[in-house]
Amino acid sequence: MARDGVVLEVDAVSRSFGALAALTEVSLTVREGEVFSVIGPNGAGKSTLFNVVTGIHAPTAGRVRFGGREISGLAPEAINRLGIAKTFQITNIFPEISVFENVRVAAQSRARESGRLPSLWRLPDVGDAVTDLLTAFGLTDKRDELAENLSHGEQRYLEICLALATEPTLLLLDEPTAGMTPGETKAATALIRQIASARGLTLLLIEHDMSVVMGISDRIAVLHFGEKIAEGRPEEIRSDPRVIEAYLGPAEE
Repeated sequence: MARDGVVLEVDAVSRSFGALAALTEVSLTVREGEVFSVIGPNGAGKSTLFNVVTGIHAPTAGRVRFGGREISGLAPEAINRLGIAKTFQITNIFPEISVFENVRVAAQSRARESGRLPSLWRLPDVGDAVTDLLTAFGLTDKRDELAENLSHGEQRYLEICLALATEPTLLLLDEPTAGMTPGETKAATALIRQIASARGLTLLLIEHDMSVVMGISDRIAVLHFGEKIAEGRPEEIRSDPRVIEAYLGPAEE
């Protein structure tokens, strides 16, 4: 559904909360199949941008287009049905049901759109899709475990499974490696890139770990006090004086 290879267009988007300008005329274009990261200090407007794209907040000004269609102001459920899914900075799963049931509930939302709900629980393709996701993220042996009993890293993986179960074409990841050990972070980064490539996904990523950002991103946009101050390839962002001053700091000797 990408138009001329463009999946997402954020066009001069502003968002205010009373007198607070959380975003000011932010524009970016995300192309099909790329990993596009958004970085910046706390309070830079990154999460607000994600919330505008996913319909949690309507923009105060500007437009958001997905596959050439304007989605500004649509409800989050409508945006999800179009093919945009999001994970959260704070893990958002169903803790008191099993790992398998967590993912099946997410798959149910997509099956409902096909009018298949009455027989959903008996459909083998749904179960197969859930199993495939759990296998991809190494959660097969935890399928019957309550989600609350998973480790932090496993819960982060489960949340990504929930998002993928809705069959998105654009996946927004809000700090997917937050709280992970260095080893878990390295494994998660490689796995996310591998699965995105295998499924033809486009990724929009918020991440504070610069080793993750520089290692996974095709392009990066930098926000500071709600404004975009830079955009480019990782090597360009790493050496940009404005970014160094506002966020990265000087490189270590």
